Amino acid sequence: MEIYQWSAETKDGDKKKGEMEADDAGKVLAQLRKRGFKKIKAKKKPKGGGLFKPTTVTEMEVVVFTRQLATMVAAGLPLVTCFDLASKGAENPLMQEITLRVKKNIEAGTSLTEALTKEPKMFDELFINLVEAGEQSGILDAVLDRLAIYKEKSAMLKAKMKSAMTYPIAVVVIAFIITGILMIFVVPAFADLFNGFGAELPLPTRIVISISEWTQANWYLVIIFIIAVNRGYSAAYNKSESFHFKMDKLSLNLPVFGLILRKGAIARFARTFSTMIAAGTPILDSLSNVAKTAGNRVVQKAIMESRVSISEGKTLTEPLAESGIFPPMVTQMISIGESTGNLEVMLEKIADFYESEVDRAVDNLTALLEPIILVFLGVIIGGLVVAMYLPIFQMGQVVG
Repeated sequence: MEIYQWSAETKDGDKKKGEMEADDAGKVLAQLRKRGFKKIKAKKKPKGGGLFKPTTVTEMEVVVFTRQLATMVAAGLPLVTCFDLASKGAENPLMQEITLRVKKNIEAGTSLTEALTKEPKMFDELFINLVEAGEQSGILDAVLDRLAIYKEKSAMLKAKMKSAMTYPIAVVVIAFIITGILMIFVVPAFADLFNGFGAELPLPTRIVISISEWTQANWYLVIIFIIAVNRGYSAAYNKSESFHFKMDKLSLNLPVFGLILRKGAIARFARTFSTMIAAGTPILDSLSNVAKTAGNRVVQKAIMESRVSISEGKTLTEPLAESGIFPPMVTQMISIGESTGNLEVMLEKIADFYESEVDRAVDNLTALLEPIILVFLGVIIGGLVVAMYLPIFQMGQVVG
């Protein structure tokens, strides 16, 4: 079904307009005629701007949708009504299309799980598995509430970790751009000025001018090199499992950043695992889903080894402890949860603790990086400026 925008006049000549959902414009006209309208015009509501039409649904849009759906289901609204209201409130045209298709499939008699499975652009495997568990156990409203909380926490954690990585990268990129501008446009102007001095330039100045001349002549090689390295790394990371594993392992051992990544991985593992167990998903199935959302091959391997351990009648914690990723406190709390039957509660406590630890680590990183970045920029930019002004200073001393 499509959304149609219509305009018409009442019997008294008053102009009215609005929107209506229908299979085609003819049905819109028929409905409005029954209501006594005349001079009716109807057209499909635009769904996005051509080249700029969204091709994906953002994670934050899924977070908002999940919370809305959980609230509406808890209030007792039928699923068809829930998706109808969600489609009308969606600003993203693609999200509007998806929710309308889900609504249409539910009206046709398919289950919610089956309808969501047909829309992988918006609903991932974890989302679908949790909804399926909720439908089968008859506690869909409670599962959707837990899913909404999980999505919100997960988005906040990801945003925190992204900000920790983006800040230093952005500064380095800006420094690189500024240095390139100085080398290509500013230094050559100074070099032309120094050609008339008739004296040997200081070593730092000669080095900077040589680098500038090489950059002017070979700037395209620098760009080609950066693109080649980026594409080569991306291809190796996506296609080579061993390279992917080594890079993920290296990232967890980086100074400062590695600690944030480790804490984030533990928080994600605990939050996802807790949510799956709360939905009534069997532990083996839960661990399979948790491994897929780990975001790191090393963590994924540790989780899958724990799954094998449980399937063989052993404990969950031993493989996690041997991985070197999970601290003793985490494995001990999981062990206590296993033995007491409160694994879900323990995992929630672990997730809450490590999410707060990530917040604290990111704040500390920002405070630590600010002086380091200032020194870095001072050395790079300041060094170039000093190198260019050294001959002028020397000339001033000779004249003096």
